[in-house]
Amino acid sequence: MSTLTGTSTLLRLAWRRDRILIPVCLLALTALSVGSAQATIDLYPTDEDARAGLGAVLANPSIIAMYGPVAAENRDALSVFKTLLMGAVFVGLLAYAVVRRHTRVEEEVGRLELVGAGVVGRRAPLTAAMTLASLAVVGAALLTTVGLIAVGLDATGSVAMGVAWAISGLAMVGVTAVAAQLTTSARACAGIALSALAAMFVLRAIGDTAGGSAEVISWASPLGWASKVGAYGANRFWILGLAVLLAAALVGLAFSLLDRRDVGSGLFPSRPGPARAKDNLGTPMGLVWRLDRPSAIGWLAAFVILGGVLGGLVSSVADMASDQSVVDMLTKLGGSAGTITDIFLATEFAFVGVAAAAAGISLALRLASEERSGRAEPVLATATPRTSWLGAHALHAFALPTALLLALGLVVALVSGGQGDVPGVGGLLGAAAARLPAISVMVAVALLAAAAVPNWASAIAWGGLAVAFGLGELGATIGLPDWLVKVSPFAHVPQLPGGDFSATPTIVLCAIAAVLTGLAFTAYRMRDAA
Repeated sequence: MSTLTGTSTLLRLAWRRDRILIPVCLLALTALSVGSAQATIDLYPTDEDARAGLGAVLANPSIIAMYGPVAAENRDALSVFKTLLMGAVFVGLLAYAVVRRHTRVEEEVGRLELVGAGVVGRRAPLTAAMTLASLAVVGAALLTTVGLIAVGLDATGSVAMGVAWAISGLAMVGVTAVAAQLTTSARACAGIALSALAAMFVLRAIGDTAGGSAEVISWASPLGWASKVGAYGANRFWILGLAVLLAAALVGLAFSLLDRRDVGSGLFPSRPGPARAKDNLGTPMGLVWRLDRPSAIGWLAAFVILGGVLGGLVSSVADMASDQSVVDMLTKLGGSAGTITDIFLATEFAFVGVAAAAAGISLALRLASEERSGRAEPVLATATPRTSWLGAHALHAFALPTALLLALGLVVALVSGGQGDVPGVGGLLGAAAARLPAISVMVAVALLAAAAVPNWASAIAWGGLAVAFGLGELGATIGLPDWLVKVSPFAHVPQLPGGDFSATPTIVLCAIAAVLTGLAFTAYRMRDAA
């Protein structure tokens, strides 16, 4: 028996488990890139129109830090300036999720040990996980390439766009494979892999905005490589070779580490905890907070940074108002109420709201992961009621998006410093909080899935978020019917700042979230623990 025996069987098993999650994510990524490109094409039919409308805006350092530099001043390059780097990050997250799910998570819950007891080679599970993740990355690159060609963008540049996404995805396949060997828990694996992705983004942002000789810093990041491909400009396909070499080196390192450790452990042993736990860990609320604290701190740091970037961008919003086409595009995404600054902030808050929903969903799904890993059973074997255990997870899942959006609104207000017609602190906090009812619905869906069908919870929660995002935020842009767009909770968020607040949609969304949460408590009480 070789070390790869059983790889094909495990690959089929992994696909069987992710047969909903991966296709939904691929379709959402394709819709993101194609929808954004189509909206830009509709506004700017020629290269000259695109340069006149977007050229000055995209030269802003804050824009470059967030979305990367534009490869060329033509319509096609300007059509994908926002989705090239954003999509590369999402593809990297997809690769990370697949590899981690089928390696460290499986090992932590004990299933990998059972699989390894059969006719399965030592390297087969890791190989199957990396293969599935790589196929997902290639699928995302191919679908977006075909989609962009279909809407009329240059074929060569569209292939380069797909290559840029593939670079990020392949790099994260290798990074996550190594992280899975270093740690003993899925949370620690996530911390290492996501920290690496954040470092890639920061290095790229520093290099892209520094200029001069410091620009070389961006070459230290695979996300910088994605920007350097120059889709619809230089089209440097050879950079893909760097990503392949990096991925190969990381895969080799992951296999080497795998051969040197025991199943169930990592290269870095877990630190023993104190002999006596603090009093607050004796309650469900304290224990769940201890589990959620690292993720919550990481999300909060990311939103504070994002708030600083958005606050810095406010100064360039006035330049956008000089071009009616830009105003029309922002109106499609953020509504027509208020000033151009209000519309811009409403647009950005809408996308940020989806990220806040993802943060809440990740905490809601911990209920299912703790159960699958067997850690929830000792807790529930005590006098702890199930309602208290579920309630602690639910409270944190609903509270984190609230804290993130309020922190974002506060930072935007402080950084912008009341420039021009920027709303005050109260207006920005209210605009951020207006997204919470829709977010609560998505978090409640995740809670219900985790409480009722824990084995399907991840697919239901993340697939539902992808569908809601595609319909609510991009549906109108790509011309979907109004009735279909309004299926998404995000389609009922008031257009704030600038617009009028309507109590009816807010009450309805809150009622839906309350009903779903109540069903989650009922389902959790009625079924046996996994």
